[in-house]
Amino acid sequence: MTRRHATNALGLESVCEKNLRPDPLRRKLLQFGLALPLALEILSMRKSQLKAEENRQTPPRRILFICNSLGFHAPYFFPRKSGDLATSPYLRDMRSLGKLTVFNHLFHPGMETSNHDSEKSFLTGTANPEASNFVNGISLDQVLVQSLGNETRFPFLSFSIYNRGWGCSWNDRGVAIPPMHDEEKIFEMLFGAEDLQAKKQQLATDRRILEALQRDLDGLRATASDSEKIETYTRVIRELSTQLQREMYWLNTQKPVVNKALSTDREFEFSTKISNLFELTKLAFRSDSTRVITLSMDWIYGAIKVPGATGGWHTLSHHGGDPNVLSSLSCVERDILKHFDQFLWDLEHTPEGNGSLLDHTTVVLGSNFGNSSDHTCNNLPILVAGGGYRHQGYRELERPTPLCNLYLELLHKHDIDIGRFGSSQKDLGLL
Repeated sequence: MTRRHATNALGLESVCEKNLRPDPLRRKLLQFGLALPLALEILSMRKSQLKAEENRQTPPRRILFICNSLGFHAPYFFPRKSGDLATSPYLRDMRSLGKLTVFNHLFHPGMETSNHDSEKSFLTGTANPEASNFVNGISLDQVLVQSLGNETRFPFLSFSIYNRGWGCSWNDRGVAIPPMHDEEKIFEMLFGAEDLQAKKQQLATDRRILEALQRDLDGLRATASDSEKIETYTRVIRELSTQLQREMYWLNTQKPVVNKALSTDREFEFSTKISNLFELTKLAFRSDSTRVITLSMDWIYGAIKVPGATGGWHTLSHHGGDPNVLSSLSCVERDILKHFDQFLWDLEHTPEGNGSLLDHTTVVLGSNFGNSSDHTCNNLPILVAGGGYRHQGYRELERPTPLCNLYLELLHKHDIDIGRFGSSQKDLGLL
């Protein structure tokens, strides 16, 4: 019988034919110590990505979540006239007002005594984060990663201002995902040359670790150990295996080439940090290096310097209504929003498909505090920009409404069919 050579989009022969004559990519995978199932899984990933690229008729959707952990002074942030963003002292000069919506009366239930711990629940909605037995839920970005993170080098990115160890993102076990804060290291990770030899050694080590964990799991199953522990091992192994597959696939794929435009201004280091993190976010989205990013603007100890003011950000946020303190605090908050405005403007003026990068990117800016001066978590400052939505400028809700209702809507708008998220009640169609 004559053998027929079936080839796929990669130009690879069928599985049976490959078993007779391995292709170069498969040989390379096996040289790295990967078992055949894992190698085939990587090839399957490549096929699905190529198919998605061929079938894609519109640009991909992206999403950014920004948590300003000390919030914004409400009388300066919220518009003074219903439906008119131009009456907001902070927002009126923003250049993309037609592509954003500010919401009033959103909150997370169960935060009455949480104080600064409420930041942990900003993207999860999990109640009582101050409790000694608190276990967080999965954050919204990580749910979105499941559908948006499969086709890029990095399934998601998490940024923060400094090295605190946790930020906005929490995995499905409620464990904090450490964010990155060093702008130079982030740029190198995204766009720097890869040390292939070191990477191969790392992958070989990761593979051995994965095999050791699998042996431990086999031992636990053989001794009928605690089912919860077995489930934890299984999930961790699945996560590490997926990560290893992804890194193997992207190993020999050249990183995008971009112009490095990070600021080196050291006079206003806090302002520089915010500017650079927005720049890195823009570059990551524009190069399609990822489609999901969180940015935690976590408050830091000590004084910060921005144009017009110097002081402790946390101390200034506890202003007690003092006009002099509020004057300095507003300099910090205006500076943050200045960089945010530039970020939106850059996205809006980056052409993509039949629109702009902003049209295909949902940007959520908010805080865990409605008023950080007295640690209250009601009436959170929440702004949604871009995403191609029919923006309404300023949306005042009739009564206090769980923020997770908006989160549930965002999941639905990104084609994730889920009945509830966090403290959500229902999708209210706010956008």
